[in-house]
Amino acid sequence: METMKGPRGKIPLSIIAIIFCTLAFMALLYTERLSFLSSSSIFKFRPCATRYKMSKTDNKRLVSKPLDYAADDRFEFDPEECDIVHGKWVFNRSIKPLYSDRTCPYLDRQVSCVKNGRNDSDYRHWQWRPDGCMLPRFNPEIALKKLQGKRLMFVGDSLQRGQWQSFVCLVESIIPKKHKSMKRGRVYSVFKAKEYNTTIEFYWAPFLIESNSDEHIIGDPKKRILKVDSIAKHAKHWVGVDILVFNTYVWWMSGLKLKSLWGSFANGEEGFEELDTSVSYRIGLKTWANWVDSTINPNSTRVFFTTMSPTHQRSEDWGNKDGIKCFNETIPIRNKWHWGSGSDKRMMNVVSSVVGRMKVPVTLINITQLSEYRIDAHSSIYTELQGELLTDEQKADPLHYADCIHWCLPGVPDTWNQILFAHL
Repeated sequence: METMKGPRGKIPLSIIAIIFCTLAFMALLYTERLSFLSSSSIFKFRPCATRYKMSKTDNKRLVSKPLDYAADDRFEFDPEECDIVHGKWVFNRSIKPLYSDRTCPYLDRQVSCVKNGRNDSDYRHWQWRPDGCMLPRFNPEIALKKLQGKRLMFVGDSLQRGQWQSFVCLVESIIPKKHKSMKRGRVYSVFKAKEYNTTIEFYWAPFLIESNSDEHIIGDPKKRILKVDSIAKHAKHWVGVDILVFNTYVWWMSGLKLKSLWGSFANGEEGFEELDTSVSYRIGLKTWANWVDSTINPNSTRVFFTTMSPTHQRSEDWGNKDGIKCFNETIPIRNKWHWGSGSDKRMMNVVSSVVGRMKVPVTLINITQLSEYRIDAHSSIYTELQGELLTDEQKADPLHYADCIHWCLPGVPDTWNQILFAHL
């Protein structure tokens, strides 16, 4: 009797059904796993300093026209992700400054280069473009709304005064004449935007700490004495301000040892010590930092510090052996990472070290590297000296009279304020 055998090569239908269901279930699990991973943070990539939600309409626009990240308000600047230090200057003639030295009535003659005879204008059309992210353009209306009901004060030297004038000129044109005012003083100046209940102020303190050359300037650096442990005389004017923007650098750079005094000026020149610049700078900056830490409430006041503004006194620094300081320079330095003799890295390290140890958070507006490239944007011979415009004879002698410290306005300080605006 033969044993019954099933047909060879054929799998029972029940087994096929089980295998199919198992495979389908595994596929479903795999799909769910992929979905979970794709939505998790490790697979999320976004461009530096931008957060963007794109609609279907926006997607269609991309096909026909590339987005302008700097102008598009759908892109949110994130200062923690955007490294503004590294980048390049890009020429863009289509973007015009928001003001000129003819339209803004608040500029000093020292920085009004066009009024003073400068004919070339390319220096006003360079945009700073960080690597991997975009700075938002300065928007006067948004800036004033952010400052509504607040006091913004710039504290420092003439370079800080230039940044203050730049900020005022960037916003004042949208304010009706009856709703704005300016009060200028030797030490303290205030611009009011009445409609916004906002003031944009400047306080003159070139060393931040006290010196015998604060109000009545002593031209000879050898006769200046710094009271490195005292700041109260100036600082009492900073209390109650909502946003403070400090700087101090160029007044320290006399090339001499600095007469630094502890105690009272009543003793005259007795009692001072001659210290190396960086040593005196560190002591003075620590005095400022101690005042900030002991006085400022970070919940009500924000503190910024503008890093050193480079000087361009040696054309050899950028390879122009036949040049005369910054005179006749018309384009920025294109050599990336250029660092000239007008920027002292020891001083930069002092700022970084002191600020890094402070309890109150201080935001550095790091303008040094980007300004290093701009040999073309100084006021040069298109400026004044001791309250008088340079004569033709003086203009013909740029070696002695070209100002390669201060900047034309509009110009580079507008970019400093663009960075400040992005952090407000």
